[in-house]
Amino acid sequence: AEGANVVIGDVTPVPVEGGESAHDEIAAAGGSTHFVKTDVTRWADWDALVGAAVERYGRLDVMINNAAVFSPTALLDTSEESWDRMMDVNVKGTFLGCKRAVQQMMTQEIKAETRGRVINLTSQLGVRAGPSNIAYGTGKAAIAYMTKQIALDYAKQHIVCNAIAPGKIITGKSGPAISEEAMTYSYENTPMPRLGVPADVANAAVFLASDEATFMTGAIIMVDGGWTTK
Repeated sequence: AEGANVVIGDVTPVPVEGGESAHDEIAAAGGSTHFVKTDVTRWADWDALVGAAVERYGRLDVMINNAAVFSPTALLDTSEESWDRMMDVNVKGTFLGCKRAVQQMMTQEIKAETRGRVINLTSQLGVRAGPSNIAYGTGKAAIAYMTKQIALDYAKQHIVCNAIAPGKIITGKSGPAISEEAMTYSYENTPMPRLGVPADVANAAVFLASDEATFMTGAIIMVDGGWTTK
């Protein structure tokens, strides 16, 4: 947690992909953490989440929008239901999270040159097209644009908004994302000799949340091992 008081919003405290929960890891390391059950597609849940953070800790310094669902399909293989689900969670969820965070931050005093920081998770697929990812890539591109728009609109109010665009990150999740074909494609397109791990993304988030990133806003930080340099 790097010294931060962390409030986690998710549909369940138990990782769907397996492994130890972020809540348990932070608590085990002696950090301060609180879980709030949250459906990111519902404004009322966002209101409750931010309200819980402010009630518990006094203000909201950083919001990280990281919720996403993924289904890799091409245009003709993408159902309307799948499209709607990814737009709902990935795009609407980020929009609602940004809106509720900025709403709260606008009420706060300036601290270390900002009223608050928003960090969104987009993707290299929001910057460059990849095979059979029309809904996911479109949604992540929307998040990249949303980040820049919020940064522009609220810079004068001392609110900063940046995004992280991960490349291929090995999280332990099973499924088509780690099929032999997908892994071969990822290695072939990543100039560095390894794929990413969660700590690579977390370290970028820690930097963007820190006072060292005070003069950055509207940036899309590529954490992709050089994928988008090609």
